[in-house]
Amino acid sequence: MPIRIQNNLPAAEVLEREHIFVMPEDRAFQQDIRPIRILILNLMPNKIATETQLLRALSNSPLQVDVDLMYTSSYMPKNTAVEHLLKFYETFEDIKGRFYDGMIVTGAPVEHMPFEEVAYWSELEEIMKWSKSHVYSTLHICWGAQAGLYYHYGIPKHDIPKKIFGIFPHCMTYTRPVKLFRGFDDVFYIPHSRHTEIRREDLLKRKDLRILSESVECGVYAVSDLTGRQIFITGHSEYDVGTLRDEYQRDLGKGLPIDIPKNYFPEDDPDREPVMKWRSSATLLFTNWLNYYVYQETPFDLSTLPGTAPDIGSSTDVHNGKGMESPISGGNGYRGG
Repeated sequence: MPIRIQNNLPAAEVLEREHIFVMPEDRAFQQDIRPIRILILNLMPNKIATETQLLRALSNSPLQVDVDLMYTSSYMPKNTAVEHLLKFYETFEDIKGRFYDGMIVTGAPVEHMPFEEVAYWSELEEIMKWSKSHVYSTLHICWGAQAGLYYHYGIPKHDIPKKIFGIFPHCMTYTRPVKLFRGFDDVFYIPHSRHTEIRREDLLKRKDLRILSESVECGVYAVSDLTGRQIFITGHSEYDVGTLRDEYQRDLGKGLPIDIPKNYFPEDDPDREPVMKWRSSATLLFTNWLNYYVYQETPFDLSTLPGTAPDIGSSTDVHNGKGMESPISGGNGYRGG
């Protein structure tokens, strides 16, 4: 099934060249079905690149997905044309009366700043508060994950001596995968590009959070609340094959201290084409989120939010790092019932 996007969105041309089925909104209006409604809060500087990456990731589901794009009105992006924002994006004021099955909060290049000093922090707090009653499941990415953990649970971010930059192997914290990681290999690869981290010891103080996946080299990767309505991902599964190369060349051009991305270029040679090692894990991550956390659990009538979702699947305490997936049955009024 397709993703539904606005007519003439630049991402459409890119996705169609990749043989990804996108449906213009005028055609979607003729469909007599209940599509999944997803809101993307795009905080990245290059909004066109990020929206294309996320739309590609969402397109692999058999479900029809309607996507709305939002930016913060309290900060005007400098790297995206105002015309693009006015044509394809909305502000919180525009959408706050709506309900969504899911929302994605992207990363942002503001890691070194305290959260409260970010220009749009007050607006982001308002959006995250609103999401608890108007969005069923929210997927936070990179800085968005750090911001969400800080806002919802008081989890701090910490500076690290050296940028985590490259493609890193990960594994699941539990002996059997929770729903978000169904179909994943025992070891899978994820891109990271960040100067800060969240720490395991801070998360373990919270009984209402679970660490789902970690990496020996770059720490915690995936965290969830006990319901699956708040999910936090520290990496960038949505990245294109050339994204880290572009970041590396950008920093070199600025004279910034930057290492070659780890496990990225063949034999660490920046003149060679990088190898895509994370496509299958990225596809599964977004497909599993859409299917298990959004489609199967969201009430058909979104105005009935907030509600309580079933458990994410592991029945034992996260602190011992072991778990067993528990069966989930949908309740009345849920599409996965």
